[in-house]
Amino acid sequence: MVKHILIGVPVDPEAALKLGTIPGITMTMTDPVEESIELPADLIRDKHLLFSSFPPTNHLEMENLEFLQIGSVGYSQLYGLDLPQRGVRVCNARGVFDITIAEWNIAMMVNLARDLRGMVRNQEYGVWDRAARFQREIRGLAVGLWGYGGIARETARLAKSLGMIVHALSRGGVGSRDNIYLVPGTGDPEGKLPDRVFLAGQEVEFLSGLDFLILSMPLTPSTTGLVGENELQALPPTAFVLNPARGPLIQEEALLKALREGWISGAALDTHYHYPMPADHPLWRFPNVIMTPHISGSGESPHYNQRVWDLFVQNVERFIAGQPLLNELAGSMLNGD
Repeated sequence: MVKHILIGVPVDPEAALKLGTIPGITMTMTDPVEESIELPADLIRDKHLLFSSFPPTNHLEMENLEFLQIGSVGYSQLYGLDLPQRGVRVCNARGVFDITIAEWNIAMMVNLARDLRGMVRNQEYGVWDRAARFQREIRGLAVGLWGYGGIARETARLAKSLGMIVHALSRGGVGSRDNIYLVPGTGDPEGKLPDRVFLAGQEVEFLSGLDFLILSMPLTPSTTGLVGENELQALPPTAFVLNPARGPLIQEEALLKALREGWISGAALDTHYHYPMPADHPLWRFPNVIMTPHISGSGESPHYNQRVWDLFVQNVERFIAGQPLLNELAGSMLNGD
């Protein structure tokens, strides 16, 4: 049976040519979208596979839909669509952003440790200041990865190469991963890099020994507000917090209080509580906070399109051959559990 594919993402020409060589498929392109919109019923009704981060608002008319590939790691846009109940298999873009976000993590740790913001302020005012705080190194410091997915594993690889101590906190422990998209030569596919692994219930012990805390978990109802006053106070006052995952993982008022009262030394935030963050939000004003506008790993990365298409082509090949898919999401995850 021929499988009809609808593609609603920017085209990678080389990968699209490769996709076109797979027997038993047809391809239809539609304009890329950054939100769910209604699509013509005659365009979507016969499609078996959909490559788009946002299903159409009239997705129920896709009566033949069997597989959805989204181009994002987060999948909250799929909550409530009842895709598993309809028998639709869904895969996200884990692995596509690992390199860019891991490099952001390393850059932020170096910048926070050396107070780059302070050096830039000195430059703007012509101040010659060779204070010791500008000369710190991260070698030998402990970075804690809360969650040990692909981004954390690539961060661990880079951190270990810089001589850092790596701790990981993961509910299910740290081990090998199968059927997850991975750029060759990156990450920690066997789960052997952490110097120490902590499990659920050991959060305080995990936090108390860190110089840097990096959040690397998805935002779900169970992780929203996971980091509050107790967790921030468990960190040493010399520690820094990095959040390239999702803003609401940290309780907003708790973070503001921690920065105002000196429970932590600073933060680097790429994900936020408002989009865009209001210009008068207090987080912009802290001299020890680096704010970036959710660009640690984005679709504007020069390698994003090639990698997400590589993932999709591999998954189409696997789907046609009846093999396990890469990055398949469990039905419970799509229900927000």
